[in-house]
Amino acid sequence: MGLKHWKRWAIFGLLGLCLSWMVSCSGTNSSQTGQSASTSGKTEIEFWTMQLQPKFTDYFNTLISNFEKENPSLTVRWQDVPWTAMQSKILAAVSSKTAPDVVNLNPDFAAQLAGRNAWLTLDDKIDPKVQAEYLPNIWKASTLNGKSFGIPWYLTSRIAIYNSDLLKQAGLTAPPKTYTELAAAAKTVKDKTGKYAFFITAVPEDSGEILESFVQMGVKLIDAQGRAGFNSPEGKAAFEFWANLYKQGLIPPEVTTEGHRHGVELFQSGQTALLSSSPEFLNAIATDAPDIAKVSAAAPQLTGATGKMNVAVMNVVIPKDTDQPAAAVKFALFLTNPENQLSFAKAANVLPSTTASLQDAYFSKATPEASPSDQARIVSASQMKNAEVLIPTLKDIKALQKVLYENLQATMLNQKTAEQALKDAEQAWNQEYAGQEKG
Repeated sequence: MGLKHWKRWAIFGLLGLCLSWMVSCSGTNSSQTGQSASTSGKTEIEFWTMQLQPKFTDYFNTLISNFEKENPSLTVRWQDVPWTAMQSKILAAVSSKTAPDVVNLNPDFAAQLAGRNAWLTLDDKIDPKVQAEYLPNIWKASTLNGKSFGIPWYLTSRIAIYNSDLLKQAGLTAPPKTYTELAAAAKTVKDKTGKYAFFITAVPEDSGEILESFVQMGVKLIDAQGRAGFNSPEGKAAFEFWANLYKQGLIPPEVTTEGHRHGVELFQSGQTALLSSSPEFLNAIATDAPDIAKVSAAAPQLTGATGKMNVAVMNVVIPKDTDQPAAAVKFALFLTNPENQLSFAKAANVLPSTTASLQDAYFSKATPEASPSDQARIVSASQMKNAEVLIPTLKDIKALQKVLYENLQATMLNQKTAEQALKDAEQAWNQEYAGQEKG
């Protein structure tokens, strides 16, 4: 969601997805925490990002300089915070009322604090015409109970990376596009090659990809009252889909014990035909497994009957206690406007969240000499029309994943029927968590 090394992007875990996807690097700014203050008669805006130094130091210094030239009465103090420290650091800052004026988070974690009324509500601060510049489904990712608490920034949407040589050995001319096609491909690959088509983890603490697959298959995870919505015909079909693949030996047996990283290792060693990851990960394969890289290509991510595609969002939020709300909103909108989003997306190899930025040819056309990751970027960008944050905004989302994955494992291992597993999961969620989710 943590996750990456410089020059690579990867999606790990639900919160990581949900934030999925993040840029990593080393080093932080040494600025101290504090409320907005005046410096040399100017209004100061304190701005925090998540682990974007040193790779983007020049980018942000230029962006801030441009903003200050356009707004001579304002100055921006930028602090970069390590990914692993951000949650504890922002929690402490919000609690002590020393939070920055603008902070980069992911909607999932930001929503937890939105439920505690930590952020400025933006609907009456941002013109609807400006809001309409952002992709509608992406804007909704930073809303809770109908109120906007954040502004979308950069995006990632996973793709399917496939081993064309392994598919060819199995007699398949194209990778599967849907989970239904995946089931057929899994049998063909296993029968013809003895290898596997796909790995997906059912470890409760790891990736949320199975949880997202439920939504893509039409499962409603939670109803409007926060109660379980997954004990349904769609939920039963989704449970049985993954359980049957496991029981038939068509996915690796270690899906119940190993996490997403194991899936990466299997793909790089040529043991699986498909891997869900980011476009940039093709560069990592080229470094770590050059022979596999030569036969690897990008395809749209797998989806279900709904056609929905996953997207992970990074946003910016403004603490409610800022003493410079108007200046903070102005800077947040400057940071995320179409021009600056396009510039950052090109620099970081991510996707922008504004419609105008996404229409740039950079996201739709590739030269014949384009690298595999550049071609994959085109594939990823093409998914945006059907992309959304698939997992609902819940403060206890990891608990929901745990309840469902543990019962899915029980179904895989023939300890429970799908019906009993869903009933048990429904009861566990409703008794412990239902009604606590609305903030």
